Amino acid sequence: MAENYSKPADNAPDSMKSTTHLTRREMIGITGMAGLAALTGTASGTLGKNAQKPPRIACLVSYWGATRSHADWIVTKLLDGYWWQGAHTPSRVEVVSVYIHQLETSLLGQKICNSKNIPIYKTVGEAVTLGGKELAVDGVVIVGEHGEYPTNLKGQWLLPRWWIYEKVVRVFEQSKRSVPIFNDKHLSYSWDEAKWMFDKSRELNFPLSGGSSIPVYFRKPEIELDIDTPIKNSVVIGGASDEGAIFHCVDVLQAFAERRKGGETGVKSVQSIRGPETWKWTERNPWAGKLLEAVRTTFNLKSGHFQEIAKPNVCIVEYNDGTQAAVYSGQDVGWTYAGEIEGQNAPTIISMLDWPGPFSQYHASNSQPHWITEMMVTKKEPFQAERLLLSTGIVAYYMESNWENGKYDPVGRRIETPFMNMKYRSTRGAQFSTGQRPPNVPYMRGFSQ
Repeated sequence: MAENYSKPADNAPDSMKSTTHLTRREMIGITGMAGLAALTGTASGTLGKNAQKPPRIACLVSYWGATRSHADWIVTKLLDGYWWQGAHTPSRVEVVSVYIHQLETSLLGQKICNSKNIPIYKTVGEAVTLGGKELAVDGVVIVGEHGEYPTNLKGQWLLPRWWIYEKVVRVFEQSKRSVPIFNDKHLSYSWDEAKWMFDKSRELNFPLSGGSSIPVYFRKPEIELDIDTPIKNSVVIGGASDEGAIFHCVDVLQAFAERRKGGETGVKSVQSIRGPETWKWTERNPWAGKLLEAVRTTFNLKSGHFQEIAKPNVCIVEYNDGTQAAVYSGQDVGWTYAGEIEGQNAPTIISMLDWPGPFSQYHASNSQPHWITEMMVTKKEPFQAERLLLSTGIVAYYMESNWENGKYDPVGRRIETPFMNMKYRSTRGAQFSTGQRPPNVPYMRGFSQ
């Protein structure tokens, strides 16, 4: 009998149920003033005399001008609490300072900070020193996502994540101490910048985390792969139309791939193929076609469903241990991982589906703020930062693959990446959210924009 290498969460189903549309959990109603107070963050409590004071956090963002901007869905949950494992959870950190790079267009952020009496500082350095000369906070959250920033020829969005991070690191060096940093999504569009960011975390000995919110999303079925699962090959299917979208898919891939037998061995090569050549490559690599077909049949989609996408593309990853992976842009399956596992007849398929609650609340954020606060409280990385660096590097070289000497080719060159030789063994348990999904409530700050 083949071994089962996936582990269910508490009260989780043992297998995926295949339907054309996999439904959300039924939303619960919120009754009584106590429930409303808990959801809106107005319920108050007092710290016991011996209780530890919450970590003081500086939030450094590129833009905060819309309710769906990453700064809003992350920072406001650090302020007001978040939905985790079926219940509203009060925040365990105190946001004491904010820096906004594009301040003039970030009226929503200005309103929220004013309503919470949080100072907005003019520079990154002032925000992390609270206007003084040395580091004065217990943690830093960088959200360099959204805003009016250019893209380069390769389609990389030139967001100021490294620029903000570098100024924080300089304060660490001057103060001769450091604190945890969370960096939303990938570290940078540049491998050199990302590697510098990772290396500084090790040199100055501070916890570093970040990445996509999707690996800690609700799952169906509610399982995690065991550490040392003998994965042979992997496929991820999700919206991957641009750099930001494919990062979510690649980070999902790495969250599963790092749990393979022997642990992570690093990435040997990356290649991008776009357009109809995507399916020619798939025909030449039947392991990828088999996993793609297993996802299609699991969702009861018609034959050729994924081939109907208007702009197909695949990111091909080869690892140092010989395992392979492919990330496809696809539709109607949320973000889905499919793994070919030694000793099992059928692929293991795990999906992260739909939005976990009303999009007006951007409840996709809830699991990630939980792990942000967990790192700030415990001062430990929720997962090895090497994974974040690998996900960043895969995306950077995927974007690079189709371009050479200023010329574009839909069949990108295979780029060997000996510098991406990250070796580690995952030690984390399951981190995805379970239980009731969040209900619909009005925008908690009291104003819509």
